[in-house]
Amino acid sequence: MALIWGSSFLFTELSLQLTTFFGVAFWRTALGGIAMVLVGIALKQAFPKTASQVFHLWIAGLLMSAIPFSLFSYAQQSTTSILAAIIGAATPMFTLLAILVIYRTERITANILLGLAIGFVGVSITLAAWQGFGDNDPIAILALLAATVSYGIGAPYIRKHVTPMQLPGVTTAAVQVSTSALTLLPVYLLTGPLFVAEPRVETVGALLALGVLGSGFAYSLFHGVIAKAGSATASLVTYTNPMIASIWGVLLLSETLHWYEPVGALVIVLGVWIAQRSSGKR
Repeated sequence: MALIWGSSFLFTELSLQLTTFFGVAFWRTALGGIAMVLVGIALKQAFPKTASQVFHLWIAGLLMSAIPFSLFSYAQQSTTSILAAIIGAATPMFTLLAILVIYRTERITANILLGLAIGFVGVSITLAAWQGFGDNDPIAILALLAATVSYGIGAPYIRKHVTPMQLPGVTTAAVQVSTSALTLLPVYLLTGPLFVAEPRVETVGALLALGVLGSGFAYSLFHGVIAKAGSATASLVTYTNPMIASIWGVLLLSETLHWYEPVGALVIVLGVWIAQRSSGKR
């Protein structure tokens, strides 16, 4: 799961050479949904049967797929894949905030407040706040942060409303991303050309990998981790994304890794570690 999602930032960069940012979000959910539906049928696994189950999976899809996929794709039009991955690494911090403020399943402690404060300092370092936003478009940065907040709200939502369904990870992922694709389809069709360039092997391959692996199989694994270890622990997978994205970004996309980006990422990790030391929810 870490390898797939860490590579998704590379796949997004390549996919943006083929279609629009809404197109990337649509195709990755559509392809992921098709793949998981076929796997679920082949394995004869149970699919959601009630309107309530489908509704909660649709909400989970909005928070974990449709909204963040669109925002990350939009932002990566003008930011590096490395920066996108590092901001995404703040997901556990926003997951903990959501657990505290929205779901209220934990009490606020001094460790949590200190850890969250350190985490926000880490985000500021990553963005080189002393330089403003540097060469980055402020709207793109806000899109990255909004996407990360969406993930932070979505993971505990899955824990609260989807995990109790006790459905297989394959079929929950299938419905989650399929409903996202249906939601994104009219937006994709109404906001511009379906494709912006002639297809190439690498761009089509990247979009297929992004959909089948990043939005299909990875989410089936993610549901299993949430069921066994909780949303806070499941969101920790984002810690590995910057390392994997940085390797691909430097080697394959000729991106520059600034000294303050890995420093900020380490501070974010430190902050969330401190905050979760007193956390009973994993």
